[in-house]
Order: sequence, then C-alpha cells, then structure tokens
Amino acid sequence: MGEKTRCLVCNCEKTMPLDEKKLSKALGTDIGQINISLCRAQLSNFEKAAQTDQDLIVACTQEAPLFHEVAEELGSNSNITFVNIREAAGWSKEAHKASPKIAALLNNAAHQNAPARLKSIQSDGMCLIYGSGEPALEAAKLLSEKLSVTLLLSDAEDFILPTTGEIPIYRGDITKAEGSFGKFSIAVDNYAPLRPASRGSLDFAVARNNATSKCSLILDMSGGTALFTGHQHRDGYQHVDPNDPTSVLRSIIKLSEMVGEFEKPIYIDYNADICAHSRSKKQGCNKCLDVCPAGAILDAGDIVEIDSGICGGCGSCHSVCPTGAINYQYPQRNDTLERLQNLLSSYAKAGGKNPVFLMHDETSGSEMISAIARYGEGLPANIIPYALHATTSLGHVEMTGMIASGASQVICLANPERRDELSGLETEVELSNSILNGLGLNDENRIQVICETNPDKVEATLWTLPDIKPLKSEIFQTIGSKRDIARIIFSNLHQQSKQKPDFIALPQNAPYGRLDIDKEACTLCMACTSACPTSAITDMPGEPKLRFTQSACVQCGLCVNTCPEKALSLVPQLSFTASAMQPETLYEEEPFECISCGTPFATKSTIERISEQLAGKHSMYENEERSSLIKMCDNCRVEAQANSSNDPFSASPRPRPRTTQDYISAEKGELTAKDFLIDD
Repeated sequence: MGEKTRCLVCNCEKTMPLDEKKLSKALGTDIGQINISLCRAQLSNFEKAAQTDQDLIVACTQEAPLFHEVAEELGSNSNITFVNIREAAGWSKEAHKASPKIAALLNNAAHQNAPARLKSIQSDGMCLIYGSGEPALEAAKLLSEKLSVTLLLSDAEDFILPTTGEIPIYRGDITKAEGSFGKFSIAVDNYAPLRPASRGSLDFAVARNNATSKCSLILDMSGGTALFTGHQHRDGYQHVDPNDPTSVLRSIIKLSEMVGEFEKPIYIDYNADICAHSRSKKQGCNKCLDVCPAGAILDAGDIVEIDSGICGGCGSCHSVCPTGAINYQYPQRNDTLERLQNLLSSYAKAGGKNPVFLMHDETSGSEMISAIARYGEGLPANIIPYALHATTSLGHVEMTGMIASGASQVICLANPERRDELSGLETEVELSNSILNGLGLNDENRIQVICETNPDKVEATLWTLPDIKPLKSEIFQTIGSKRDIARIIFSNLHQQSKQKPDFIALPQNAPYGRLDIDKEACTLCMACTSACPTSAITDMPGEPKLRFTQSACVQCGLCVNTCPEKALSLVPQLSFTASAMQPETLYEEEPFECISCGTPFATKSTIERISEQLAGKHSMYENEERSSLIKMCDNCRVEAQANSSNDPFSASPRPRPRTTQDYISAEKGELTAKDFLIDD
C-alpha cells in the first residue's frame, strides 16, 4: 500500500476480532485506530479522511452508498475504494487467523484495472409487451407511465378491453426476433390491429403474416420459450413468468429506467488476423461459437463477428480461444494475473499459509459468500475470495498461472442459474488439471468447479478441502499474448516437476500439440501451409520440404481439413523440449531438376509417377519429344512448346498491313490476296 493511500478499517460494532497491530504489521503501514462504527457514530473519521488529497480505502462495502453520498456532499476529490473484509474474512470461526487474508485484500485494493472501451447505446423508450390476458395489460399500464408501450397479444382470450385507447393493442405471434437493447427487430405472423368498434369480445382487423417492427425494449410475458438464446445476457429483453407477480414487477421496474443514452462495456477485443475459424471455406476452430450462450458470435466466412450489443460478458469465448484472437477486456488477462499475484505476495508476506483462491462472480457468488458468513461458519482463513464479472471468463492460462504463482488450489464458484453455460469453463479446468497431472504436480485436483444452490453444501465443501501444499511461488511477467504468457507459466511449472517430462498428453481439442504426417500419402502440395493461421506449418522456397513449429500449433484442424490427400492428423500434447520452439522438418523429398535448365521445380517421386502414368499413354504425350515436357519447369515447358513443330499456342498467319504501293500494284494486277499474309 502506497504512502499516499489511507486505509479506514472498521470492526462493524465489534463483530470482527480485528487486531490493529497485526494488521499494521501485515500491511507494512500504520492503519491507525480500528473504528467500531465508521458508518454511524464515527462517520466524522471518514469525513476527515475524505477531505484530504490521499487515496482512500474503506474496509466496508455494505455502506458504500452512504460513504459516496457523504463524499459528494463534501466535494471530496479522493479516489475511494471499498473492500469487503467482513464476509470475506471477519465473519468466520477462523477470523482470529485471518489477518494475512485481510491484509492481502486491503493491499490489493490499490490496484486499478485498465478500463474497457465503452459502447454508446440509445434507447427511445419504445417498448413491446408480448403476452396475454390481464397481467400483460396491467404491465402495459404501469410501463406506459415511463415508456411508449405497444401491447402484442399472443392470446386474445380472457382480456377485458380498457375504456381508453392509450395503449396500442395488436394480436400476433412473434416468429423471429433479432438485435439488442435499443435496436430490436421482430417478425410477426397473424398480425392484426384491434378494431376500435370492438364490443364484448375483441375484434381485430384482417390478419397478415410476416409483419415487421422495431423497438428498443421487449417484455416477454408469453410464458413460452424465450425469443433469444441466452436471454439472461441480452440487455433490454426481459423474459418472465406471467404468473410470478414479483418477477413481473422486477422486470417492469428495470425496463422503466432504460430510456435515454447508456454506456455498455465492450467486453471482448477481437483480432481477426490470428483467428483460426476458417480458411477458403475449410472449417477450422468453432470453439467460441460453440460456447457463446448469448448468440453474440456469428460465422462470417473465414472469421467470426462479435455483436458487442448482444455480448453479455461471460468471457467463455476468451477462455477457449486457442490463438488469443479473442481477448477479454473486463478486466484484461494481464490485470487479472497481476492482481492475483499481488494477493498471493501480500498474503505470504503477512504470514499466510496454503492460500486457496475462491473465484466467484459479483452477483450470485457474492450472495453465496454472504450467506455462508451470516448464517454459517464463514470462509476458512486461507480461502481468498476474488470477484469477477463472470467465472466463465477464466481459462487454463489464468488457472495454471495462479498455481504457478503460489496458490495451493483454485475453486471456481459457478452461478447455478447458468449451469448450462459451463461447458467452456469445465473444459478449461480439465485441461489445467491434465497439465498439472502430467507434470506430477496434482496429487489431488488442485482446480475444481463448484456449482451449487445450497450455501450449506458449499460451506461444507470449502471446510473439507484437502490440505495441499502450494508450489514454489514464481512471479512472472504478465505481458504478451495468451500463448506467450502460457509458455512462461508452463515453463515455471515444468521446473518444479520431479519427472520433468519432455512432453505430456492432453485431452482432445486441447490447443497444444504436434502434427503427424502420412509420408506415403503426402505429395508436398503445400496446401496446408497457406491454410495455417499461425504459420506453424511452412514450406522452404525452392525445396520440397514441409516444416512444422510445434509451439505455434493451436490444433485448429485447418491443415487436416485442407489436405487433399488426408495425410495429416493432430496429436494433442504439450512439449517442453527446446526443439518445440524451432521449425523441424516434417517431411521432405529429393527435388527433381528441370532437364532443360536444371532448376528444381517438383519432387522426384511426383515427376516419376506422372511420367509413368502419362508418357506414351496420353495423346498429349504420345512421343518422346512430347513426354519430355513433363520433366521441364514451367518456363522451359512453355518455351519448348512454342519452338516445337506442333506449337499448341500457334495461330493462323496475320495479314500484312497494306500500303499505298500495294494498292497501286493491285490495280496493275501485280498482287494477289496471298501476298498480304505474313510469311513466318
């Protein structure tokens, strides 16, 4: 913690056994007197600190709104950060041993993540309510006070017409919905407006199909399947059970505030240059498309397109992308790793032992930890909670990086409401444990996922974790591409392995591995070299030689799918040899030299095979002179054909331009038509 940073700690009316001397020693700075009621009786202590030029860290998140309000009234210019030490450490049966964890949490609060870019969204307040019966009408009435509402009835039964036509009412079935907050578009079948003269039952005009419309917001109370895949991630769209008044009211309140101009983080940065999705209509990597729960990623030929308006920031695409073409920005990978390393370093300096990271999201995960702290035994003293926007943004690089930096275990506390979105996270956990197992560093799985709704079960799991000693802490640079950072982490782990294997086998679809080649089938056509997005496969100009660099291979399969001879196959593995970083010859043949100029232009076996199949057997190569063309390079072949008696490129003689003298001679009968042809 820097000299210009002031820390205010409160024991929340003595519900936490905080020791001022222990904390000061652990932090390496005097924190001053520990407050008992900073948000009430001792609020003046905050006011004094907020009026200085120092950055301020307040060890309380529950009363953050109050502190923000007070600071605003005072005109404070202090940069104020709030840290939860109560549920994270102080409310625990091991709170008396939690000083190292508290010190690490406070010390880490000073780190500022690089901000993500923002996307501006305009909402004009046009809201479509899709549903049936009185619940849909009541929702429309409430929202119409703040928004411009249109009611589309999926079922016109059990509906009492309002006495005034303030809300446009239609009937129809939504068949297609696209777009995102501020720019939704829908297609409707059986679309018909309500007739004003309706009496008794509702009467609609003649229906038509494929009617289209646009809106900024949608409240879906139809009770059927959601209009969008992964609708929880789609801002501006609410899919609720019409028979659940609480959920309906919550959606109404949320949508009523969504009018005007908004800023949304752009969660993902995409570099199409290194994307391994496709080449020349040959399929490669589809991992990001397979794991995106919101449908925000679309196939766009050789690359993919990411709709930042739809993207909800789960980060699954970032975690599974083999090349690093997709990078999470909320926060960036290097920020996450740097903060995690700072936490471990501060924890170790304060005397902490066997640190375990509990990675959780900011919503359900924080609520789960709060429930454990308030109604249970709290978190063990060595379990350090770390909040993310989404745990699914964690990949094997971050997970193994934590282990390499000194964490004994990594627990991913997943959101149980999004259990169906965990395929990417589970794949990355499996890959991480496979790497650790292959190195002999994983007596028990150091990395695991907990997806549970019951706080008691989560608490029981955390208190019965196996006692695993951490590896030797290795602080590494977090600058570079995804694979650069991964290579550093794997090297650190390999150094701590007793076996120090040259390579370890990995699960299928792992982004590391070698390429096997069937030399009997390969013709060295070099089609694979142009398909490879990472230049892992290269050729040698002028030589029939195929080169392969294992460290650059992402196992996307483009080379396999491109090879016309089906001579290539992928072998997932992680190599630790120095040769993996250098190009090696995968396959080569003796070159064949042109019989005319001596220039190598093909493989000897290929020319011999073609000669055997065509020479003397095909009309174009019926004699020795014509057959010799097969053994010539492109330039010599063209030249030989042009100089032959049977030049395939020859044409009829060109007419000679006529001159004045020609016309005079023609009148005298001295020239004929043949005289005007060029004599070659």
